[in-house]
Amino acid sequence: MPSIAQEVESTPEQVIGAALDRFNQDRVAISFSGAEDVVLIDMASKRVGTSFNVFTLDTGRLHAETYEFIDRVRDHYGIQIDVLSPDNWEVEELVREKGLFSFYRDGHTQCCGIRKIASLERKLGDLDAWITGQRRDQGATRTSVPHEQIDTAFSTRNHEIVKFNPLASWESKDVWSYIHEHQVPYNVLHDRGYKSIGCAPCTRPIADGEPERAGRWWWEQEDDKECGLHAQNLSRD
Repeated sequence: MPSIAQEVESTPEQVIGAALDRFNQDRVAISFSGAEDVVLIDMASKRVGTSFNVFTLDTGRLHAETYEFIDRVRDHYGIQIDVLSPDNWEVEELVREKGLFSFYRDGHTQCCGIRKIASLERKLGDLDAWITGQRRDQGATRTSVPHEQIDTAFSTRNHEIVKFNPLASWESKDVWSYIHEHQVPYNVLHDRGYKSIGCAPCTRPIADGEPERAGRWWWEQEDDKECGLHAQNLSRD
């Protein structure tokens, strides 16, 4: 039977349905941070009510508007959202050795590794699949994102993890059409020129015509604009 990645006619709802049907409820979760992810939450809620899991990564450096957005989504859908925090000791050691803004000097990899990747790795250790809002049109690093894949970044020899990207073939206009049509809540920073929203020190508004992820780690090269959550699963053809 062909995978969803090969079924180009599959809709996001079908991909989400396959993920939720194939795995036990406590072994699959939606990763939530931005507008795309709330579209996934909305689709999942229409299919199974509140019987699905959602998690988000709190790096400790998010915008105040993002924290408010997390609670607004929780209340709007009547769901629990697991908010994952980084290890305090690792954060304190990084700040003690390099200060609060070392990523401007030596890149974002170490900071993201401590504040995001480690938390995700712990979470995925308890899951068999996760669902993300990645799209192929988001930037140069994501042009080959499939609807379904084995997560080579976080799978181990004894624990295979499947990654679903239901919106892979959508464009930004499709996301925002869905948001407006279905009255889906979104981060108010989007109304202030932020197209892709991460940590406050590493995100800025962008001008019309710039790539969607141009405001992320804007001091770095375009092909480096991944924090590590997805980078090892992406093709760089």
